[in-house]
Amino acid sequence: MKLIIAYIQPHKLNDVKQSLYNAEVYKMSVTNSLGCGAQKGYHESYRGVTFDVNLLKKVRLEIAVNEDYVDKTINAIIAGARSGTIGDGKIFVIDLPECIRIRTSEKGKLAIG
Repeated sequence: MKLIIAYIQPHKLNDVKQSLYNAEVYKMSVTNSLGCGAQKGYHESYRGVTFDVNLLKKVRLEIAVNEDYVDKTINAIIAGARSGTIGDGKIFVIDLPECIRIRTSEKGKLAIG
């Protein structure tokens, strides 16, 4: 089991969701987040005061999958999120030692579904 965490541009969320749906990946958690990377932010001016905005809006996806869905999920995220410009995002894959479905107490592969 793996936990896939992806940070993407907010305007690409619908494209990524559609791409995941086409890859038969239906379960995910979505959170709004702020972050900075290679984009480094931008300068803004308000009433004559200039300041740096280096925390940009991103969307964080968390998707727990069984081993046979890892590549399909990663490829679907890339297909939906890629624009070819800096700031498209990042994907992290983490080992997931255990998953438990609260309703039924199922564990492991059965709990992820």
